[in-house]
Amino acid sequence: MSNTVHRRRPPTSLAVAVDLVIFTVRGGRLQVLLIERGNMPYRGETALPGGFVRDGEALDAAARRELREETGVVGDSLHLEQLHAYGDPGRDPRGRIISIAYLALGPDLPMPQAGTDASAAHWTPVSSILDGQTPLAFDHEKILRDGLERARSQLEHTTIAAAFCKEPFTIADLRQIYEAVWGAPLDPSNFRRKVMKTQGFVMPIGERRLPDVGRPAALFRRGLAATLTPPLTRSGGMSASR
Repeated sequence: MSNTVHRRRPPTSLAVAVDLVIFTVRGGRLQVLLIERGNMPYRGETALPGGFVRDGEALDAAARRELREETGVVGDSLHLEQLHAYGDPGRDPRGRIISIAYLALGPDLPMPQAGTDASAAHWTPVSSILDGQTPLAFDHEKILRDGLERARSQLEHTTIAAAFCKEPFTIADLRQIYEAVWGAPLDPSNFRRKVMKTQGFVMPIGERRLPDVGRPAALFRRGLAATLTPPLTRSGGMSASR
């Protein structure tokens, strides 16, 4: 039998944080909530809202607290789900920090109010980040891109697009959500046909919205279905001809 003594390495010091990718559609554009960091590291730089999880605090509770403290947005009215865990060594200069990212979606959310360690909070078009105009601190651009792809996929397979719409809404309102999130125009007739054929996606309320011009549009609320069968795929022939 070997006399070699195997010594255990001391456990690596870890900290756990939450970061939030919060999307809304404002002015027909997909926008994400960003903060200006008030503390080091990356003081003065743009980042996703978030912070450390407190002792004895659940992850979901930490995400809602950070959202409220850093931006003034109350998360109870949002769709909120865990996105992914990020823990690559070196992602944070303060040490080994694992972040649990959350994806949040809400309809035309209000202007945020900065607080705690955020010196400013604002809505920013997602396109400005994707094209490099708005760089993000840490690995937050990767987190945002992952959140965007999750949101785009969710619109294909679930009824979550209605979470972006204030009720009641028209089919045109719903189509504009898809166009903003997917980043492509859709054929109105094809979109309406697919939505109306998908059982439980939307429910008519028996009222119409009077437009400035044209015919009144039927109003709907979100239906009881959670998934779309068949899905409304990005490659499913709904794109408008250019």
